[in-house]
Amino acid sequence: MTNLSFSFLNGLRLSLLSACCVCLPILASAQTVPDTLEQRLKVCTSCHGKDGRATSDGYYPRIAGKPEGYLYNQLINFRDAKRTYPLMTYMVTNLSDAYLKEIAQYFSAQHPPYSAPQISEASPAMLERGRLLVHQGDKAKNIPACISCHGEKMTGVAPFIPGLLGLPRDYIVAQLGAWQNASRHATAPDCMQKISLKLQPQDIGAVSAWLAAQHMPADPRAIVAKDIPHFKLPIACGSVTE
Repeated sequence: MTNLSFSFLNGLRLSLLSACCVCLPILASAQTVPDTLEQRLKVCTSCHGKDGRATSDGYYPRIAGKPEGYLYNQLINFRDAKRTYPLMTYMVTNLSDAYLKEIAQYFSAQHPPYSAPQISEASPAMLERGRLLVHQGDKAKNIPACISCHGEKMTGVAPFIPGLLGLPRDYIVAQLGAWQNASRHATAPDCMQKISLKLQPQDIGAVSAWLAAQHMPADPRAIVAKDIPHFKLPIACGSVTE
């Protein structure tokens, strides 16, 4: 073997050895990523924010602290095409009911602090219309008050009804619009679709503006349905079961 060949082979060995030394820590590091539910759900928090607290983009909603039954129903609805959002559908298409329930339980148990409410540019008259719809409804249009389902504090009624405070205005508008145009569905009878069809565009604008401008109460958790004396929904709702 010539000196040139020996030098080449020796250099190749050193190069391979160096490459192995570089790769081994990388492989070791990759193997130490914890296989926990929290780690796997980072794909969720990349849009919904740390711990599911939402981000400032004004569209992706807060999922932290929402009632477990509500979150589970929404995951099922995305998987079964009752709600349409391609990214969500793609992520949950092949997930089992049991795994979706585990995800719902995880985010329901998270209670990070809420962000400050959005500064509203709505007129006082529009905000007052929103407040009246939330607290009193509109008897002439047969629209029940939002609080009759979502709770006196509008923080939700566990286990199936979500709170509506702490949500961006644009998200609320988008969801009411989705019910109106039938791109969002729930288990029949679909109470929210029936209610949304009675709302005029100015009603949706008023309700969403008022809700988004409200501060959270001292205790932002959903109240449990069984703790509300004589709790009864004003309209049949298939997503709310005993």
